[in-house]
Amino acid sequence: MSTADYRSFVQIRRDLHQIPEPGFEEYKTQRYLLNYLETLPQERLEIRTWRTGVLVFIHGTAPEHRYGYRCDMDGLPIEEETGYDFRSTHPGYMHACGHDLHMTIGLGIVTHFASHPMKDDLVVLFQPAEEGPGGALPMRDSTELADWMPDEIVALHVAPEYPVGTIATRPGILFANTSELFIDLKGTGGHAAYPHKANDMVVAACQLVGQLQTVVARNVNPLDAAVITVGKVSGGTKQNIIAETARLEGTIRTLSADTMTLVKSRIEALVRGVEAGFECQAEIHYGSNYLQVYNEAKVTKEFMNWVSNRQDVQLVECGEAMTGEDFGYFLERIPGLMFWLGVDTPYGLHHAKLEPAEEAIEVAIRVLTDYFTCKSQGRMIRSE
Repeated sequence: MSTADYRSFVQIRRDLHQIPEPGFEEYKTQRYLLNYLETLPQERLEIRTWRTGVLVFIHGTAPEHRYGYRCDMDGLPIEEETGYDFRSTHPGYMHACGHDLHMTIGLGIVTHFASHPMKDDLVVLFQPAEEGPGGALPMRDSTELADWMPDEIVALHVAPEYPVGTIATRPGILFANTSELFIDLKGTGGHAAYPHKANDMVVAACQLVGQLQTVVARNVNPLDAAVITVGKVSGGTKQNIIAETARLEGTIRTLSADTMTLVKSRIEALVRGVEAGFECQAEIHYGSNYLQVYNEAKVTKEFMNWVSNRQDVQLVECGEAMTGEDFGYFLERIPGLMFWLGVDTPYGLHHAKLEPAEEAIEVAIRVLTDYFTCKSQGRMIRSE
């Protein structure tokens, strides 16, 4: 692609940035993707939709393998605070996790191979609902993908902390196992002047929040890693009414599936204790659960060796992160990897002021089109 071609994808990113949508409600986004795909040469393309997602099959010239690239589509319920003149047009929603860049890079890959096919086949998956309730698992198991399943698969995630031109990854676990956490407490409300006639769920909730902080500190091996964060506590209706109900909302992150099981069992034991101690009723819901992102060692080492021999990017072997990503469900069945793409911005993921550097779009399209081409031509630098 020429420099002008790459610049055209910056405008695509800006278009997508303006229409962030919740998971499985990406109707405008899907229409935008399909409209763009219709402008490309169609000789080697097959396009399918799955719910609000899009699957693109690019036929190779003499295929022996099938590779895959996956990008996510949904936005976040965040009111945007960037300085962009192309801000979100959907109040209360923003592409604050880089999915607008991820999709743009996917379109760049399709655009290249639609006109410059490689020997092998390529499937590009535009997956909805990564932020919740989770689109990877049902897309992976869908009939639409069944006969297009890749032999290997790659995905990326923007990384605000790395400069443009940086690719960071590692063999093995990259992202944590994650689970949402919702705890509802129900007691007996009453007048603030008569606390002995009520069971105060605000007090119960406060006690439980404190107890939850002991789970990681006193139950998880200190050489392991886990996080329990309670991000929202709600309860009560007025300052002089004892709260009948309270709700805790949070997240659990662990680096192993066994630790996730342990943490959940300890949470359940503590909640039972609160029920007994405060003579109340409690319910636990775990919401969306995402499998760890575990990079297959052989494919990842081969990719890292190949990247390290390029002059246009810098490879970093990073550590694990407690972030969550449902791409792990693809890696559960398909060898592959995810990597961080440097976008050089002071604001972190899910921040209302996130402004990723758009120069990273060209870097990613160039690296991934070269990567798939080299894979197809058998020109990879093998790992030791």
